[in-house]
Amino acid sequence: MKISQLVKKTNVPKETIHFYIREGALPKPRKLGRNTADYGEETVEQIQLIKDLQDNYFLPLSEIKKILKKQRKLSEIDKIKFKFIAKSRWPIDQISLDSIEGAEAFMQTTGMSSKWLDKMQEWEILTPTHKDGKTFYAPEDVIIGKLVVELDRLGVGPKDGYDPKDLKLYVDFVREVVLPTHMAFFERHLHLLKSPEFQEKEIKLIETIGLFFYHLYRKTIKDEIIRIIDGMD
Repeated sequence: MKISQLVKKTNVPKETIHFYIREGALPKPRKLGRNTADYGEETVEQIQLIKDLQDNYFLPLSEIKKILKKQRKLSEIDKIKFKFIAKSRWPIDQISLDSIEGAEAFMQTTGMSSKWLDKMQEWEILTPTHKDGKTFYAPEDVIIGKLVVELDRLGVGPKDGYDPKDLKLYVDFVREVVLPTHMAFFERHLHLLKSPEFQEKEIKLIETIGLFFYHLYRKTIKDEIIRIIDGMD
Protein backbone atom coordinates (compact mmCIF):
# COMPACT_ATOMS: atom_id res chain seq x y z
CA MET A 1 0.00 0.00 0.00
CA LYS A 2 1.08 3.61 -0.51
CA ILE A 3 1.98 5.95 2.32
CA SER A 4 -1.36 7.76 1.91
CA GLN A 5 -3.22 4.48 2.50
CA LEU A 6 -1.01 3.69 5.50
CA VAL A 7 -1.80 7.09 7.00
CA LYS A 8 -5.52 6.49 6.51
CA LYS A 9 -5.39 2.98 8.03
CA THR A 10 -3.35 3.93 11.10
CA ASN A 11 -4.44 7.56 11.61
CA VAL A 12 -0.76 8.42 12.08
CA PRO A 13 0.70 11.39 10.12
CA LYS A 14 3.12 10.72 7.28
CA GLU A 15 5.84 12.70 9.06
CA THR A 16 5.51 10.49 12.16
CA ILE A 17 5.73 7.30 10.08
CA HIS A 18 8.88 8.59 8.38
CA PHE A 19 10.28 9.45 11.83
CA TYR A 20 9.61 5.89 13.07
CA ILE A 21 11.44 4.52 10.03
CA ARG A 22 14.44 6.85 10.50
CA GLU A 23 14.64 5.84 14.17
CA GLY A 24 14.50 2.13 13.33
CA ALA A 25 11.16 1.49 15.04
CA LEU A 26 9.67 0.48 11.66
CA PRO A 27 11.37 -1.44 8.85
CA LYS A 28 12.12 0.41 5.64
CA PRO A 29 9.39 -0.08 2.99
CA ARG A 30 9.94 -1.83 -0.33
CA LYS A 31 10.88 0.71 -2.98
CA LEU A 32 8.79 0.65 -6.17
CA GLY A 33 10.35 3.73 -7.69
CA ARG A 34 12.31 6.84 -6.88
CA ASN A 35 9.43 8.46 -4.99
CA THR A 36 7.16 5.46 -4.44
CA ALA A 37 7.27 2.86 -1.64
CA ASP A 38 5.12 -0.14 -0.78
CA TYR A 39 4.06 -0.78 2.84
CA GLY A 40 2.72 -4.15 3.98
CA GLU A 41 0.12 -5.09 6.59
CA GLU A 42 2.93 -5.89 9.04
CA THR A 43 3.75 -2.15 9.06
CA VAL A 44 0.16 -1.40 10.05
CA GLU A 45 0.46 -3.88 12.95
CA GLN A 46 3.79 -2.45 14.09
CA ILE A 47 2.43 1.11 14.08
CA GLN A 48 -0.56 -0.04 16.13
CA LEU A 49 1.79 -1.68 18.64
CA ILE A 50 3.82 1.52 18.92
CA LYS A 51 0.64 3.51 19.52
CA ASP A 52 -0.60 1.03 22.15
CA LEU A 53 2.73 1.07 24.02
CA GLN A 54 2.83 4.86 23.93
CA ASP A 55 -0.83 5.38 24.89
CA ASN A 56 -1.14 2.64 27.54
CA TYR A 57 2.38 2.49 29.02
CA PHE A 58 3.75 5.98 28.18
CA LEU A 59 7.01 4.49 26.96
CA PRO A 60 9.56 6.53 24.99
CA LEU A 61 10.35 5.39 21.45
CA SER A 62 13.84 4.26 22.53
CA GLU A 63 12.29 1.69 24.91
CA ILE A 64 9.60 0.71 22.42
CA LYS A 65 12.29 -0.10 19.85
CA LYS A 66 13.91 -2.56 22.28
CA ILE A 67 10.56 -4.21 23.00
CA LEU A 68 9.64 -4.51 19.33
CA LYS A 69 13.03 -6.09 18.55
CA LYS A 70 12.37 -8.81 21.12
CA GLN A 71 8.72 -9.14 20.05
CA ARG A 72 9.75 -10.06 16.49
CA LYS A 73 11.44 -13.22 17.83
CA LEU A 74 8.33 -14.51 19.63
CA SER A 75 6.22 -17.41 18.47
CA GLU A 76 2.96 -16.54 16.71
CA ILE A 77 0.95 -17.41 19.83
CA ASP A 78 3.17 -15.25 22.05
CA LYS A 79 2.85 -12.40 19.56
CA ILE A 80 -0.94 -12.62 19.88
CA LYS A 81 -0.61 -12.47 23.67
CA PHE A 82 1.77 -9.52 23.48
CA LYS A 83 -0.53 -7.51 21.18
CA PHE A 84 -3.49 -8.16 23.49
CA ILE A 85 -1.56 -7.12 26.61
CA ALA A 86 -0.28 -3.98 24.89
CA LYS A 87 -3.91 -2.85 24.54
CA SER A 88 -4.98 -3.85 28.05
CA ARG A 89 -3.08 -1.48 30.35
CA TRP A 90 -1.60 -4.22 32.48
CA PRO A 91 1.06 -3.24 35.03
CA ILE A 92 4.21 -2.34 33.07
CA ASP A 93 6.14 -5.47 34.09
CA GLN A 94 3.59 -7.62 32.26
CA ILE A 95 5.01 -6.63 28.88
CA SER A 96 8.40 -8.06 29.81
CA LEU A 97 9.53 -10.58 27.22
CA ASP A 98 12.63 -11.94 28.95
CA SER A 99 13.14 -15.14 30.91
CA ILE A 100 15.85 -15.19 33.57
CA GLU A 101 18.50 -17.91 33.56
CA GLY A 102 19.76 -19.10 36.93
CA ALA A 103 18.84 -18.45 40.55
CA GLU A 104 21.57 -15.85 41.03
CA ALA A 105 20.30 -13.73 38.15
CA PHE A 106 16.73 -14.13 39.43
CA MET A 107 17.67 -12.93 42.92
CA GLN A 108 19.63 -10.01 41.50
CA THR A 109 16.70 -8.99 39.28
CA THR A 110 13.98 -9.34 41.92
CA GLY A 111 15.86 -8.59 45.15
CA MET A 112 14.67 -11.87 46.69
CA SER A 113 16.99 -13.71 49.10
CA SER A 114 18.05 -17.32 48.55
CA LYS A 115 16.10 -18.37 51.67
CA TRP A 116 12.81 -17.03 50.32
CA LEU A 117 13.50 -18.15 46.79
CA ASP A 118 13.81 -21.72 48.11
CA LYS A 119 10.56 -21.31 50.07
CA MET A 120 8.64 -19.84 47.13
CA GLN A 121 9.75 -22.76 44.96
CA GLU A 122 8.91 -25.27 47.69
CA TRP A 123 5.38 -23.83 47.91
CA GLU A 124 5.19 -23.75 44.08
CA ILE A 125 4.51 -20.02 44.05
CA LEU A 126 7.51 -19.85 41.71
CA THR A 127 7.86 -22.72 39.22
CA PRO A 128 11.07 -22.47 37.16
CA THR A 129 11.74 -24.86 34.31
CA HIS A 130 14.90 -26.92 33.84
CA LYS A 131 16.59 -27.67 30.54
CA ASP A 132 20.09 -28.95 29.71
CA GLY A 133 21.12 -28.57 33.34
CA LYS A 134 20.03 -24.91 33.44
CA THR A 135 17.22 -23.26 35.38
CA PHE A 136 14.93 -20.71 33.71
CA TYR A 137 12.41 -18.36 35.30
CA ALA A 138 9.56 -17.22 33.04
CA PRO A 139 8.57 -13.52 32.92
CA GLU A 140 5.57 -14.34 35.13
CA ASP A 141 7.89 -15.80 37.79
CA VAL A 142 10.03 -12.66 37.65
CA ILE A 143 6.96 -10.44 38.10
CA ILE A 144 5.71 -12.53 41.05
CA GLY A 145 9.18 -12.47 42.62
CA LYS A 146 9.36 -8.67 42.38
CA LEU A 147 5.85 -8.35 43.84
CA VAL A 148 6.66 -10.60 46.82
CA VAL A 149 9.74 -8.48 47.58
CA GLU A 150 7.68 -5.29 47.23
CA LEU A 151 5.07 -6.67 49.66
CA ASP A 152 7.83 -7.11 52.25
CA ARG A 153 8.99 -3.53 51.68
CA LEU A 154 5.42 -2.30 52.15
CA GLY A 155 5.18 -3.96 55.56
CA VAL A 156 3.55 -7.26 54.58
CA GLY A 157 6.31 -9.72 55.43
CA PRO A 158 7.69 -12.02 58.16
CA LYS A 159 9.11 -9.17 60.29
CA ASP A 160 5.63 -7.58 60.31
CA GLY A 161 3.85 -10.72 61.49
CA TYR A 162 2.69 -11.86 58.04
CA ASP A 163 3.37 -15.48 57.16
CA PRO A 164 4.48 -15.60 53.50
CA LYS A 165 3.19 -19.16 53.33
CA ASP A 166 -0.28 -17.61 53.23
CA LEU A 167 0.54 -16.71 49.63
CA LYS A 168 0.27 -20.42 48.90
CA LEU A 169 -3.45 -20.14 49.64
CA TYR A 170 -3.79 -17.97 46.55
CA VAL A 171 -1.88 -20.51 44.47
CA ASP A 172 -4.03 -23.35 45.82
CA PHE A 173 -7.20 -21.38 45.06
CA VAL A 174 -6.13 -20.86 41.46
CA ARG A 175 -5.13 -24.50 40.99
CA GLU A 176 -8.07 -26.06 42.85
CA VAL A 177 -10.92 -23.71 41.94
CA VAL A 178 -10.06 -21.53 38.95
CA LEU A 179 -8.03 -24.03 36.91
CA PRO A 180 -10.65 -26.84 36.85
CA THR A 181 -13.31 -24.39 35.68
CA HIS A 182 -11.00 -23.04 32.99
CA MET A 183 -9.93 -26.50 31.81
CA ALA A 184 -13.55 -27.64 31.63
CA PHE A 185 -14.06 -24.96 28.98
CA PHE A 186 -11.10 -26.25 26.96
CA GLU A 187 -12.21 -29.86 27.28
CA ARG A 188 -15.48 -28.94 25.59
CA HIS A 189 -13.46 -27.61 22.65
CA LEU A 190 -10.71 -30.22 22.30
CA HIS A 191 -11.30 -30.53 18.56
CA LEU A 192 -10.49 -26.83 18.15
CA LEU A 193 -7.40 -26.59 20.37
CA LYS A 194 -4.91 -26.58 17.48
CA SER A 195 -6.75 -24.09 15.31
CA PRO A 196 -5.12 -20.61 15.14
CA GLU A 197 -8.50 -18.94 15.72
CA PHE A 198 -9.15 -20.87 18.93
CA GLN A 199 -5.58 -20.36 20.16
CA GLU A 200 -6.03 -16.62 19.74
CA LYS A 201 -9.31 -16.85 21.66
CA GLU A 202 -7.58 -18.90 24.36
CA ILE A 203 -4.85 -16.27 24.85
CA LYS A 204 -7.40 -13.46 25.10
CA LEU A 205 -9.52 -15.51 27.51
CA ILE A 206 -6.57 -16.17 29.84
CA GLU A 207 -5.52 -12.52 29.89
CA THR A 208 -9.09 -11.26 30.33
CA ILE A 209 -9.72 -13.57 33.30
CA GLY A 210 -6.41 -12.36 34.74
CA LEU A 211 -7.62 -8.77 34.43
CA PHE A 212 -10.94 -9.79 36.00
CA PHE A 213 -9.22 -11.14 39.13
CA TYR A 214 -6.86 -8.16 39.25
CA HIS A 215 -9.72 -5.66 39.32
CA LEU A 216 -12.01 -7.88 41.44
CA TYR A 217 -9.36 -8.03 44.18
CA ARG A 218 -8.79 -4.26 44.07
CA LYS A 219 -12.52 -3.52 44.20
CA THR A 220 -13.27 -6.02 47.00
CA ILE A 221 -10.44 -4.86 49.27
CA LYS A 222 -11.17 -1.18 48.62
CA ASP A 223 -14.89 -1.63 49.42
CA GLU A 224 -14.09 -3.51 52.65
CA ILE A 225 -11.59 -0.89 53.86
CA ILE A 226 -14.15 1.85 53.21
CA ARG A 227 -16.76 -0.16 55.15
CA ILE A 228 -14.41 -0.56 58.13
CA ILE A 229 -13.45 3.14 58.14
CA ASP A 230 -17.11 4.20 57.93
CA GLY A 231 -17.88 1.92 60.89
CA MET A 232 -15.22 3.65 62.99
CA ASP A 233 -16.85 7.06 62.62
